[in-house]
Amino acid sequence: MKIAIIAANGGMFDAYKVFNIATAAAATDAEVEIFFTFEGLNLIHKEAHKNLPMPAGTEHFQEGFKKNNVPPVDELVSMATEMGVKMIACQMTMDVMSLEKEHFIEGIDVGGAVTFLTYAKDADVTLTF
Repeated sequence: MKIAIIAANGGMFDAYKVFNIATAAAATDAEVEIFFTFEGLNLIHKEAHKNLPMPAGTEHFQEGFKKNNVPPVDELVSMATEMGVKMIACQMTMDVMSLEKEHFIEGIDVGGAVTFLTYAKDADVTLTF
């Protein structure tokens, strides 16, 4: 199975959605690719992914995450990398935001929309978060 994910939002809940789906799919031997664009780049930024914002009024979720042993986002990012999830940072967004590949976690690729579309054109599942 082939899974294509677009990560366009950059908050804590977005990270959990993206990386929970990606790692679950990879655990079933699916081929997974995530295209990070605009605020979604926060999810793979070396520093930003360690301090993602929680939506206002949802602070109580932090306690629930700890109580239920939900891994922190940086651990989920590492798990995804180890499981072979391919991660592509959007070149256009990086250019607009004056970001370089070095600003991001190890192991990512940089590409444009065509790179993602080439992969996604025959994906079994395509998701956007």
